[in-house]
Amino acid sequence: MLARRRRHGLLLPPLSTAALSTLPPVAAHDAAARDPGALAPDDAIAALPSVADADGSAAALALFRRLASRPDTRCLMRLYVTAATTFVARGSVPMAHEVMRRMVAAFGEAGRLPEAADMVLEMRSHGLPLCVETANWVLRVGLENRSFGYARKVFDGMTRAGVCPDARSFRALVLVCCREGKVDEVDALMKTMWRCGFSLDNATCTVVVRLLCEKGRFKDVSEFFKRMLEMGTPPNVVNYTAWIDGLCKRRYVKQAFHVLEEMVRRGLKPNVYTHTTLIDGLCKIGWTERAFRLFLKLIKSSSYKPNVHTYTVMIGGYCREGKLARAEMLMGRMVEQGLEPNTNTYTTLIDGHCKGGSFDRAFELMNKMKQEGYLPNIYTYNSVIDGLCKKGWIQEAYKVLRMATSQDLQFDKVTYTILMTEHCKKGHITYALDLFNRMVEKGCHPDIEAYTSLICTYCQQGQMEESQKLFDKCLTLGLVPTKQTYTSMIAGYCKVGRSTLALRIFERMVQNGCLADSITYGALISGLCKESRLEEAKALYEGMLDKRLVPCEVTRVTLAFEYCRKEKTSVAVSVLDRLDKRQQAHTVDVLVRKLSALGNVDAASLFLKEVLERDCAVDHATYTGFINSCYENNRYALTSEMSEKFSKKSLAFKKRDNLATAIA
Repeated sequence: MLARRRRHGLLLPPLSTAALSTLPPVAAHDAAARDPGALAPDDAIAALPSVADADGSAAALALFRRLASRPDTRCLMRLYVTAATTFVARGSVPMAHEVMRRMVAAFGEAGRLPEAADMVLEMRSHGLPLCVETANWVLRVGLENRSFGYARKVFDGMTRAGVCPDARSFRALVLVCCREGKVDEVDALMKTMWRCGFSLDNATCTVVVRLLCEKGRFKDVSEFFKRMLEMGTPPNVVNYTAWIDGLCKRRYVKQAFHVLEEMVRRGLKPNVYTHTTLIDGLCKIGWTERAFRLFLKLIKSSSYKPNVHTYTVMIGGYCREGKLARAEMLMGRMVEQGLEPNTNTYTTLIDGHCKGGSFDRAFELMNKMKQEGYLPNIYTYNSVIDGLCKKGWIQEAYKVLRMATSQDLQFDKVTYTILMTEHCKKGHITYALDLFNRMVEKGCHPDIEAYTSLICTYCQQGQMEESQKLFDKCLTLGLVPTKQTYTSMIAGYCKVGRSTLALRIFERMVQNGCLADSITYGALISGLCKESRLEEAKALYEGMLDKRLVPCEVTRVTLAFEYCRKEKTSVAVSVLDRLDKRQQAHTVDVLVRKLSALGNVDAASLFLKEVLERDCAVDHATYTGFINSCYENNRYALTSEMSEKFSKKSLAFKKRDNLATAIA
């Protein structure tokens, strides 16, 4: 701490500050009294003790206030130290605390809160005890300036100094921890403050509810609401709406309606924001018509009417389903009701048209919003750029990008990610990397989607060292890999014949609670088959079926094919056991055709015999392909044998079908 003070020339002076003065005390006092603004900063600051001695603490405080408002002295630590030590020496402790609070405010605005916080704590050794009001001032400024670490340091300093935090102290620190996403610390703080008899106000409770919902801890929200009731702060409409919003964002819409029912039972009436949140949740899970019924209910309500945000949410729901005519109709209805569409409304509708490929209408809407006085923002341009990229029109996307830059709009994380993803799809890894690096340079921190695009491309190109570096970087940054991230890594390692590493990635995926799908399993099973690790592949296949995942055709055929090649026909046929009739028949057809095309008629015949024994139907085209392959390989005896089996089975199937028809 002292080293930092020396670097900034801010060593705490002794209580006697006469040495700071470049003027005789009387001259300094007279000059300060006449016109403190005429004095140089050092002279003005040095005059404070003499003014206090001559005219009293009140006059010195008035001088300090004038100096604290001067731009050239406002952020000088010497001013605050001199004033505080002067007042402490005279026993004017409340005035010294005012000095400290002004210092915290000024340094907080200048981004130098750590220095101010350190000085507040250091002043204890110079006779100024820490008080709860000054500590709370640091907490509040720390919250405003996002200097969370120093806010926490001052809070801990309070308890060590024997100063009891009050309700405002706890609330400020709870908000600090919420901003940092530290749920466990929030929980511990609330338990401590409740033991001390303090409670949170409803506004702070809303922030806590949003944090718990963001972390998916909905059961904790329920317990939190019970505790609010016990502490005499019953949840209000805003608190419940925050809970409902959190559930809807996670697509737990049914649970959100249960919370709505609880809210009504407690005598609280949902407002337009509550309804808008529910409408948005219904739209996001594809229940647009139910959302519209709720929307109509809001229109007919005598208490609340839909606002611009409500209309925008409903328009977005229809855009997601491609019902653009209805979305346009709602926009018109909105205007008729005297509500003006805002930039977000226009952007939502533009995004819908771009996803539907109606770029002419999208540009018409952009021109219209300009005429209405709403300038397109970067989100508007992102919608158009994304739509063009999804069509593969990347050159046109760059033209739109130039339009955005001509309006001095800065690219955001989404802009870079959209372009990166498109370049990655086209295999332009160099362009994608250039965009990624520019993104980092501009301070737009890449998210997991941006990393996944690069990882996927490197995996497709078999550059697994580069993929692994990026994957490890994601974990270092605390980014959570998605299903696509894991699947890309697994498929990449399998592609280069390193299925052991693919299995490690798969194990990590399971441990982190990311659910694998049939594509993930298929990639790993194919990789294991490629390396003749059939028992492991079969175990994964069974595990996949246990999870009620439907294996794709390639997965089924690949596993059965490898067992046929190893002359383990009965195991190959067991692959069909847990499939439905249609999947069984299709797998048999594809596998027999594949074996026949490769001239492996012995394996094909063994497989067919096993299949026919199990009464599985074989397509006539499959049978014909197999017979032709036998003829081409001069296997006439096998042709005769298998033709006889087919004939008998076909006759048996026909009799069975006729019997079933007669019974019906």
